[in-house]
Amino acid sequence: MIDVLVVDDDFRVAEVNSAYVSRVPGFRVRGTAHNAAQALAELERGGVDLLLLDHYLPDETGLSLMRRIRQLGHHTDVIMVTAARDMATVQAAMRYGALQYLVKPFTFPGLRVKLEAYARLRRTLESAGEAGQDQVDRIFGTLRTAAVAAPLPKGHSAPTADLIRRVLSDAARPLSAHEVAERSGLSRSTAQRYLKRLEESGRLRLTLRYGETGRPEHRYTWEAAREHER
Repeated sequence: MIDVLVVDDDFRVAEVNSAYVSRVPGFRVRGTAHNAAQALAELERGGVDLLLLDHYLPDETGLSLMRRIRQLGHHTDVIMVTAARDMATVQAAMRYGALQYLVKPFTFPGLRVKLEAYARLRRTLESAGEAGQDQVDRIFGTLRTAAVAAPLPKGHSAPTADLIRRVLSDAARPLSAHEVAERSGLSRSTAQRYLKRLEESGRLRLTLRYGETGRPEHRYTWEAAREHER
């Protein structure tokens, strides 16, 4: 079982993220912390395998905390979970050893893909023996390719999924299912079916656009492509 410490200054967000973690087999929530001091105290108690770490904390930044826990000799793995999108923060997170960087807001499938990839990485690293170059390449590629590697279910074709990927990747803004259908030449029902599946697998980021009346409009961004660029 992989024990996770959820660190977020927003109590509601911490609860949501903890609920997400608990839904992924093989993971359990060790605890929650709402500032860096609480997080460090939990780490000192031991038993934490993975930090889901927000960057914007009230007493210091997530990056500062990550740098400090390394200096103190803690080897806990880190996945950054934050609204910070600037390249300086992303780059610093990589240099301090974050294994993944998940941009808020996100859905349960988006986090699930990251956690499942992390679990696969742990299993690989825990295997005995030496690693050849092929295995080393797979280890370093596990987390990078996690969001795009999940197979499509029966009845879905890779070329159609790739067409939707290109449409969303080329768009300057999130698109609705109707706009995806228009730009791809697919029927709206087909576009909606693929968008739903791709969003569930964590490849898309879903946002809601609220109008003056009626139901909110679902809008989609190709998250996997944006992560690769980061």
